Amino acid sequence: MEIMLSPEDLAYRHQCKMYARGELAELAERFGEINYVPEALRLSLARAGFFKYLIPEKYGGYGLSAVRVCLAREVLAGTYGPADVTLAMQGLGSYPIVLAGTDAQKQKFLPSVASGERLTTFALTEPGAGSDVSSLETVAQPVDGGYCLSGRKCFISNGYSADMAIIFAKTPTADNPKAISAFVIEKGIRGYDVQQRIELIAAHDIVSLKFNKAMVPAENLLGKEGDGFSLAMQTLDLMRATVGAAAVGMAQAALDEALVYSQKRVQFGSPISRQQAIKFKIAEMATTLEAARLLVYRAAIKKDRGAPNVALAASMAKLYATEAAWRVIDQAVQIHGGVGVMKNSKVERLYREIRPLRIYEGTSEIQKLIISRAVFKAAERPK
Repeated sequence: MEIMLSPEDLAYRHQCKMYARGELAELAERFGEINYVPEALRLSLARAGFFKYLIPEKYGGYGLSAVRVCLAREVLAGTYGPADVTLAMQGLGSYPIVLAGTDAQKQKFLPSVASGERLTTFALTEPGAGSDVSSLETVAQPVDGGYCLSGRKCFISNGYSADMAIIFAKTPTADNPKAISAFVIEKGIRGYDVQQRIELIAAHDIVSLKFNKAMVPAENLLGKEGDGFSLAMQTLDLMRATVGAAAVGMAQAALDEALVYSQKRVQFGSPISRQQAIKFKIAEMATTLEAARLLVYRAAIKKDRGAPNVALAASMAKLYATEAAWRVIDQAVQIHGGVGVMKNSKVERLYREIRPLRIYEGTSEIQKLIISRAVFKAAERPK
């Protein structure tokens, strides 16, 4: 990390850690596992400036930085999951506007996301369309002055707390019957309903949405009709590496817990940290974690530098980091023994929290398809 990152980035990492150990730890203790975003948490994250690294300077941010978002997510996820999810959704729900919004759209929405005045979300998944985006059934029908939106979305993170959402819907034409477009929709419009709170293995603000002839003004279309699929994929290319960072943060927290516990847990007359079996576990956990961290920040640096093959690097980072973090946390639970499976122990919570990361924003299997496709394509190029 000291080689890959600038002194300024390392100073920001330290700043994130100080925030997490102080203010965020207090909020985590106060609220515990929750399925909404408390006002106190939103204001705290906003005051700390986390959202500003998602937004260009012209619109109230510090300038988009994948590295800074990764640094923040690594620390936040290891401390308090709802804080990490909130930062992630601010990114997913604002980046399509950064990419394709008109100046008027950017002026209207981005400053309030940067300041934390608005919480946003990203609504792509449907009951019959997860990895297969082409199977979307939500439709935006052109009408006078805009679009009439009908359909359902599911597994929408921060969907209950969000003030606005990026919605992806089909806008079929004779030339392209599967065309997908993206829209900004503000909560409160008629026909836009948060229909169902979904309970997961780890508490989370996640819902289903229903659109029943919701009227969306024409000025809320992002880019042109048919641009939605590209906007969704470009957004995921940015945020997938940051999912890897969140996984690294959770794994680091689990390793830290295992180190402390193994030195104080006495068996057969000495701490279990002196046993070769435990030493081997710790060595494997630390090495795996460091490899994951390097892949994550390699992808983030490539994104910030506008380097080629960012999608490949992001998929590699997400795949390896989320799978590696799962293994590290599993070993931390094993080191804790019975204590590790007690409800509300830290490693038990991390064990539940890490599992969804191997699914959302593209499953591990989808990442393997993306990676293998890129590898085969590279092999076909003339040497």
